[in-house]
Amino acid sequence: MRPDQLDDNRSAWLSELPPYERLPPLAGEASADVAIIGGGLTGVSTAWHLSARFPERRIVLLEARGLANGASGRNGGQVLNGINGVEPRQPQELLRVHGVTSRGIDLVEALAGASALDAGFARDGCLEVYTSARGADAAEQRVTQWSAWGVPLRWLPRAAVGAHGAHGAVLDPRAARVNSAALLRGLRPRLLERGVAVHEDTPVLRVDEGAPLTLVTPRGRVRAAAAVLATNAYTPLLGFFRHGILPLHSHVVATGALPPARWATLGWGPYAGFSDDLDRLAYGCRTPGGRLLFGGGGNAAYAYRLGGTPVFSGPAPAAFAAIERRLRGYFPALVGEPISQCWTGTLAITFDRVCSMGILGPHRNLYYALGYSGHGLALAALAGAVLGDLYAGDHDAWRDLPFYQKRLPYIPPEPLRWLGYQAYTRFTGRSPRRR
Repeated sequence: MRPDQLDDNRSAWLSELPPYERLPPLAGEASADVAIIGGGLTGVSTAWHLSARFPERRIVLLEARGLANGASGRNGGQVLNGINGVEPRQPQELLRVHGVTSRGIDLVEALAGASALDAGFARDGCLEVYTSARGADAAEQRVTQWSAWGVPLRWLPRAAVGAHGAHGAVLDPRAARVNSAALLRGLRPRLLERGVAVHEDTPVLRVDEGAPLTLVTPRGRVRAAAAVLATNAYTPLLGFFRHGILPLHSHVVATGALPPARWATLGWGPYAGFSDDLDRLAYGCRTPGGRLLFGGGGNAAYAYRLGGTPVFSGPAPAAFAAIERRLRGYFPALVGEPISQCWTGTLAITFDRVCSMGILGPHRNLYYALGYSGHGLALAALAGAVLGDLYAGDHDAWRDLPFYQKRLPYIPPEPLRWLGYQAYTRFTGRSPRRR
């Protein structure tokens, strides 16, 4: 990789899009029935659902930079079933979680279909690769059990998995891939057609709670009957969930576009993406433009900054080099293929890895969804439907789900948080969590 590319934090997803011109920032006073803070998948999906259900209400969406600037434009691209941190043990629990996250995948597909840009949605299935014989045996037994309960998983033996060192893999044939940056930016004209006011380059500096709420921006303010925190890792900057989420920086690399013949030499197979079974899991995805995107794989692939700042600044050459080594370890045929892009995105990690969606505030007019813990594309799309229902007063469809009004486990304040993170990860090689 070239040194100049280490300073370019533009993701492969954004590089596969046409030029994008941001809409003007908010200037002056505005009013809204609902103000949505954040132009990622959570915010846009919420705007989409609310504008369809309540077309007469004024919805304002405020994005600090451009749509998909955060994790929604810097992710691993896989749209997966399951809720991170939740391990169903009974058939009814498993089917409930699988059913609701499958709905999330369906929503991503529907939103991609409505987008003015080709979001490259492909339901080609994703693999969970097992790196030890013992783990593979347990996973194969789980596939047998879950398949009997009605979840359509398949076990692939070692010979059918192209990743070097794999002992087998679980295939979820309903999992998908999407360029969510294309999806979101392509939905912008659709939102405008529905009457949603979208302001980019408009960071919200402060939320003054009340009835109504007041959202303060650099050049104006919005008075809103209700607001949505669709800011995920950036939410603590507004004073919310400071002790509930940890903003973790995730480094990612990508090759240039590989021709089909080159992909065939890798042993990748027809699948959209894969992850492994390690605690600091590695993951990969084939982008619509033919790049191989790869992240994770060890402590070096992640960073936590003292103070929990969600904004990553500066290059991370050691991290990118470590990720590249892991990538070439799984796919030795990539030797000689250069890395063309490196970037960093910020995750919102909860201590038990389970996300939360609900309502808060003394006036019960502040809605939120956050803490996806690296498993957010299907759940963030689903969050738009969840928050739309909660706003309408319809809670019953979600009450039995683990993310509904979930109280997030306490994370200690600084500097204990930083010290604990550094000590735990360096001594164990694992990510700290409450199990």
